[in-house]
Amino acid sequence: MVTKNQIKLISSLQQKKYRTQEQLFVAEGIKCIQELLQASFEPVFLFATTPVFDNHHEELVNYISPAELQKMSSLNTANNCLAVFKIPQPKRRKESGLIVALDEVRDPGNLGTIIRLCDWFGIDQLYCSPETVDVYNPKVVQATMGSLARVSVYYVDLTKLISETSLPVLGTFMDGDSIYQMALPNEGILVMGNEANGISAAVAARITQRIAIPKFGDLQQTESLNVATATAIFLSEFKRGRSA
Repeated sequence: MVTKNQIKLISSLQQKKYRTQEQLFVAEGIKCIQELLQASFEPVFLFATTPVFDNHHEELVNYISPAELQKMSSLNTANNCLAVFKIPQPKRRKESGLIVALDEVRDPGNLGTIIRLCDWFGIDQLYCSPETVDVYNPKVVQATMGSLARVSVYYVDLTKLISETSLPVLGTFMDGDSIYQMALPNEGILVMGNEANGISAAVAARITQRIAIPKFGDLQQTESLNVATATAIFLSEFKRGRSA
């Protein structure tokens, strides 16, 4: 059974101000929820319409009807399970390795996909400007497919951070040096920009090196790549030839 107050609370968590106020977020789907449980995210509620969780978490599960689950879901068609987790305290940042930074990326699907890409390529730190979409937005959490459990996301003043770092800072631009014709560092900060406007002027002024994915088409009329697609290409090049 689920109460009206629980439904009201969980529905409110679709909005950032209530996630911040309650320090809670929602995850849907068994894969995403299990990944978060295995990573020791603290569950507050576990709801399911059928037995899907292992015995370790079975005592926490509240079985409800599909109609009740749909009332709490942010999806047009709800999955068979939904969880509410406490937002964890951020881990201490470390200035080493390859780090991805996002400057005003607004689309939840893009952020979720980039988190999955970081997980795939072994990037465990992601820096986001304050204007970047909230990582605990339900659509972001859904798009990560559980990779949120292994990638630490920090919201920081990118201009200040870049000004103070000792790492090389590589920014992605349409007119940058070809990613295919340069030696890439093992460590550094890779900055990806806003979907429509690219990297902001304040951040761009502090970039160490401007890099780009060159166009190969005969007409070369495509204006730009999707930011998540571009991130995949850049990370693939950074990792090329390096041991898995």
